[in-house]
Amino acid sequence: MYRLNMHLNEEPLAHSPNPPISEQKYSEHIENVRQQAVTNARSASEYYSGERDVFVQEIEAAAIFHDLGKLDAENQIVLHQIHGGKLPIPHEDAGVAELLQLGRNESVVLVAAHHAGLFCAEEEQKKQNRPFRDMRVQTVYGLLGKVAEHTDANLSTYLQSHEAVGLPKLPSVCKTPIHSCGFTRRIALSCLVDADHGDTACHYNTEVQATSVPCRWEERLAALEAYVQNLPQTCSRDALRNEVYIVCCSADTEIPVKACDAPVGSGKTTAVMANLLQAAIKRKLRHIIVVLPYTNIIKQSVKTYREALTLPGENPDDVVAEHHHRADFGSIELRQLATLWKAPVIVTTAVQFFETLGSHNPAQLRKLHELPGSAVFVDEMHTALPTPLWPQIWRWLRTWTKEWGGYLVLASGSLPCFWELKEFVPEPEIVPHLLPEELRRRLTVAEDERIRYVTTQKPMNPTELIKLVLEKPGPRLLIMNTVQSAAYIADLLKKDGNHVMHISTALAPAHRDQIVAAVRERLQYSFSDWTLVATSCVEAGMDFSFRSGFRERATTASLIQVGGRVSRGAEYQEAVVWDFRTEGGLLTQNPMLQLPRQIVQRLFETNQMNTLSPGELAKQAMLSELTEKGKTDAESLIKAENQKDYPTVSRLCRVINTDTRLVVVSKSLAERIRNRTRVNSQELLRLSVQMWTQKIEKGVLPIELLRGKAGEADALYYWTAEYDPSFLGYMAGALPMLETVQEGIFIA
Repeated sequence: MYRLNMHLNEEPLAHSPNPPISEQKYSEHIENVRQQAVTNARSASEYYSGERDVFVQEIEAAAIFHDLGKLDAENQIVLHQIHGGKLPIPHEDAGVAELLQLGRNESVVLVAAHHAGLFCAEEEQKKQNRPFRDMRVQTVYGLLGKVAEHTDANLSTYLQSHEAVGLPKLPSVCKTPIHSCGFTRRIALSCLVDADHGDTACHYNTEVQATSVPCRWEERLAALEAYVQNLPQTCSRDALRNEVYIVCCSADTEIPVKACDAPVGSGKTTAVMANLLQAAIKRKLRHIIVVLPYTNIIKQSVKTYREALTLPGENPDDVVAEHHHRADFGSIELRQLATLWKAPVIVTTAVQFFETLGSHNPAQLRKLHELPGSAVFVDEMHTALPTPLWPQIWRWLRTWTKEWGGYLVLASGSLPCFWELKEFVPEPEIVPHLLPEELRRRLTVAEDERIRYVTTQKPMNPTELIKLVLEKPGPRLLIMNTVQSAAYIADLLKKDGNHVMHISTALAPAHRDQIVAAVRERLQYSFSDWTLVATSCVEAGMDFSFRSGFRERATTASLIQVGGRVSRGAEYQEAVVWDFRTEGGLLTQNPMLQLPRQIVQRLFETNQMNTLSPGELAKQAMLSELTEKGKTDAESLIKAENQKDYPTVSRLCRVINTDTRLVVVSKSLAERIRNRTRVNSQELLRLSVQMWTQKIEKGVLPIELLRGKAGEADALYYWTAEYDPSFLGYMAGALPMLETVQEGIFIA
């Protein structure tokens, strides 16, 4: 009896004291979460075509009862202790129980998922006809019992305590429908989770409220136009670039999905942004989100947008936010490192954006409620996703544009119009192009005259590959399929006395940016006998222009994109990109590329590589990839979404099918994290890399655990071996180890 009543006369808590930070009262946390969740829901639902009031009510009800189980006497004993600990009674079940009695079924889902993640419908139905209840058996007051039975026995006590601190009641009848649409359910959970995580992080002083920056779309469009007018005119294609900008700026924005197949060097970065700003003005949008395939090209686009869109007196970092890795930490101590979509303009990766659409994880979904009423520009979309993901991703995107006020532009110099194929879309549709047909034709003619593709006959060992590369005129761009292969070849070239630079994800974003700047500078020199060795991270979006290009055989789209980094402005005559295969040495192969490589071989054998347009080549390759291998994967993802098996959807919707963790490469940053000094999320992202979880857990990597728990998704590590920020990155420490290791352990 003492344990049950020792805290009855004390104010119930939601979070334990963590000196020097005091405890947080239950009433304070619930009211803060309720207010912010309602604000999130109302802001998103302004663009919703469904029942807006019902949507907001669902989220408010969930916010009011999401922590009801914390009022259990056993939980309060722990919460009143300094630093607290794991609660003995899972607290979500009480809110679920009360909301079920009130008939608020969708609110039930949100409370059940706000820590555990979205559900699998089939598994919930197996719970003795008590879906969403916690049927686990655990120790309760020293006895074994089911959590749900314990909750039922104490629910009235929880409600009395809840009402005693002045928290609102809810009507007992609600006709709230269960959403048939997983996309809408994810947005609802996002509204709740953002409020809950945000209030907790702010209380513990581990997260600062994001700076609110007005959209000011009209002024930003005027600033962009001034920026474009002041760009230097340097080549014969400038007139076409200017025309592309004018056309995009004046294009109609009534239809919410547009395509843009303007080739490389045609100014898509600024031209499409002009169209997005026009859409934001006319549709009164909240954000513009630019989605890019690789982390390294984010900095280049961010630099352009900050220069072009920042108004006098503004902080460019607040206007244009850059989002690199998947840094969606859910634990309290790491929530301050989460990156949210709060700025007027957000530049992020395809991994971050598309995996968020299909996630069941609360931390990753936290930012999704910002997507309604936003414009999205998917650049280089041909390489944004594995082909089997597009059929379901397209369904989500169309739900967003039709029901949540979204505006979408899909762009690429090799744009595969898969939405015209019944294999991808049940009812194929025509997506209008931003550019008129006549301008597209002229751009295509200019592209056909710019580049030629050639393939080698047999696989080459490292010596043969280096000989081929050095025989061709420089500057040269050589792209390998894996981090290990790129570092190995770059190291061999340097040891032989050649001028070489290297870019891959073995380097943290901050150091890749420095090398990118050095590459641009060197491309301006009259000296040309040098080589850039890289991975696919430079094949799209970079405004490099090399004399010769070499691409280890991968996908059709990848080969085409390398052509965009060679003679980019048509400044070289008879520019060539070489397709090749490799074998031997420390070169590693990516098994996921077996079918795409076969497709490239067929395109060369039929002479289509130099006769079909880039878009037709990419579309044909996507169709082959889907029908020859990916159809089952595509159907499995669609089926899982239709059956409300959200954990499976999250697993199948991985853009990069490798489980990786964040690894800090800066010694000083690692020391600050060890000392629990507050770390800016952007600094963390820019001074870290991604490495395979599988290899981390095997203990084969020289790393140290910094924060979190080993094996968990939000664990944070530090690379303890040699790290070379100006050349090989963490591969400087890895290559010596590879002499005694027979597998490619550093591909990330």
